[in-house]
Parts: sequence; structure tokens; C-alpha cells
Amino acid sequence: MKRILFIYYTQSGQLDEIAKNIGAAFINSSDADITFYEIKPLQPFPFPWKKDTFFGAFPESFLQIPCPLNSLPEEVLQQKYDLVILGYQVWFLSPSIPINSFLKSPEAKLILANTPVVTVIGCRNMWVMAQEKIKTLLKSNQAILKGNIALVDRVGNLISVVTIVDWMFSGIKRKYLGIFPLPGVSEKDIKESTQFGEIILNCLRNNDLDHLQEQLVGNGAVKISPYLVSIDKKANIVFGKWATFIHKKTTSRANWLKAFNVYLFLVIWLISPIIYVIHILMYVFSINKFQRESRYYKGI
Repeated sequence: MKRILFIYYTQSGQLDEIAKNIGAAFINSSDADITFYEIKPLQPFPFPWKKDTFFGAFPESFLQIPCPLNSLPEEVLQQKYDLVILGYQVWFLSPSIPINSFLKSPEAKLILANTPVVTVIGCRNMWVMAQEKIKTLLKSNQAILKGNIALVDRVGNLISVVTIVDWMFSGIKRKYLGIFPLPGVSEKDIKESTQFGEIILNCLRNNDLDHLQEQLVGNGAVKISPYLVSIDKKANIVFGKWATFIHKKTTSRANWLKAFNVYLFLVIWLISPIIYVIHILMYVFSINKFQRESRYYKGI
């Protein structure tokens, strides 16, 4: 009997839906026992978000500063798992605060030490640098990363900004103004994620997790956009400066968060389209670099 833990954090419920679809293969298997555990902050983050609360989470999110969590139940802590599947969102180009908090806890080391891990990402579109941070945290817990699945919103970058913002601040997954597509990971991609659970289970049964990522990638589990990788890397540098500066502020923190909000608006709507045009023009001169990056980020 293979024991699997699917541990994740969700606000909107999207990652819960993804977890249940990927976990379906294990639920329906007679030789697998899967446990689902949703990480719960002691002070829950709101959904829908309020604007002040959303931007207020930026410094601690980017800087990966943990928050208190509800204790994991003993029945989860006392098991030795053959595989842990870790599901997470991306907040401000970093893993969400609850996921960071779990991975920096003593409980994480107890669960993850010398244990194979598969990461499952549900996000808007930029995730590669957040995954690099996850790799560092997994390594600090002596976990063994064996696979990664990245489920993203597949519509264009600026369109997804509009739809995700509406969802975050309304709490309703809808076609904004009746003309925009639904926000988030598509229902089609979520339903079809069952195939990834079957691939993981098959590799686990055959004790062949070393070839898992190759099979996942071959079935579309990870797609790389060189443009978004470039934006993600550059934005991490700038976000780091903003987050460090604001985190040190006390009385003027709210004003600096408003300034960051304005900065983010300008970057998304004025600067990122210019960067995209430059990226297209320079693509042919950087194709070898993009191919190397694609191979790397599709791997583990």
C-alpha cells in the first residue's frame, strides 16, 4: 500500500479542485491511500481580497516571512509517506505566505525529510522563480523533488490581469463585463489534470519516480513562455527592493504600499507591452538561451 499526502493551501477553492482531480487516481486505487490536508493560517487571509489587505501582504509574501498556522493533526504527522504532493499558489512572484510558513515549520521537516515530493502550481502565469524558491525550501527540509506540474491561466497576460483582479476582489468567478474569459486555470485543464495523477501513481507503483518529470512534461504538465520567464526574473529584482524597503517602514508603510500599487499599475499597462515588443524583436538573437531556459524550467 502506497501512502500519499496531498498538502496544499487555497483561497478561492481552485487548488482544492485541482487536488481532488489529480488525487482521483489514488482515491480509486486499491493499492494507494491518499490523505488530503489543507493548510490553515491561524489568522485566515480573506477571499475576496480587500485592496489594502492584498497589497499589505506584498512585503511579507515576497520576502517569504512566515505566519502562524493551525497545527497539523497528529494522524498526518505520525505517518511516513511514500510521496507528498505539495499544491501552492503564487503571491507576488513568491509561494503564498501559508505555503512558505508550512515549509519553514518543524512539521514540514518531519513530514518531508527523505520523502519524494511532487509540486503542483495553480496560478495566473508567472511561476518559475517561485518554484526556484520552493526548491530551496524543499532542500532545506531534505525533501526529494521528483516532479512538477504547473497549471496556469492560458489567456494573454494583460487579459488575465483584468480577469484575475475581478475574481480576487469580487470573489466571483465570472466573465467580467460578459465579454472577458473566465479567470484562472480553465475547467478543461483542471478536469484533464486527472491524467497527471495516473502518471504519478504508475511511476510510484513501479518505483520509477526518477522518470516521472519526463512523463509529466511529455503530457503537457509544464509549458514555458520565454517572455514570462524574462519578466519574472526582472520583476523579482525590483520586487525585492520594494519589499525590503516597505517591510522596514512602520508609520509610512501604508503610503509606500500605495506607491507600490501605482508602480505595479504602470509596469503592467505601460512598461510590459514595450518589453513584449522588444522581446519579439530580439527573439531570434536569444533563441539558444530561451531553449536552455525552457529545458531547465521544465525539469526539476
